[in-house]
Amino acid sequence: MVTIYDGKPGLSRRELLRRGGIGALLVISGSAVISPEHAWGLETSALKPETMATLIQLARDIYPHDQVPDKYYAIAVKGHDEQAGKDAAYKTMIEDGIADLDKKSGDGGYRGLGWEDQRVAVLKQIEATPFFQAIRGGLVVSLYNQKEVWPIFGYEGESFSKGGYIARGFNDIEWL
Repeated sequence: MVTIYDGKPGLSRRELLRRGGIGALLVISGSAVISPEHAWGLETSALKPETMATLIQLARDIYPHDQVPDKYYAIAVKGHDEQAGKDAAYKTMIEDGIADLDKKSGDGGYRGLGWEDQRVAVLKQIEATPFFQAIRGGLVVSLYNQKEVWPIFGYEGESFSKGGYIARGFNDIEWL
């Protein structure tokens, strides 16, 4: 483990290379959030692209999985943009919630905080708010219900269409 000058533990060179582009730079252009390194983009229609970029970071901090690429977090928070397009009060709650989060985070805002533990400390200050609860509650379904994410966690999906679990390794305990 390498120690960074400010006394906080950092990543070893090997760990940094292994993680690759996790938490890579997101570019905001017009009404879109783009990851040039990983070739994906997310167009926004109701929320500001800066808000969506912060929601992606927020989602990663609420449900942190280093092995899950940012594009799946972006897909998970896209529903907030769609809901904000239908409901002005919801849009206000999201935009005001992000503004409050940025204000509590100081210069550079929430995304400007370099350490995960700093961002988590800010999230603990707002965890009882309707804004945080709406984001956290929506992520449970929108992140983990993506079939593309299931293999990352080793989940094979529902078993009914494949004959059930009994005939497909119900008693397979290789993972122990």
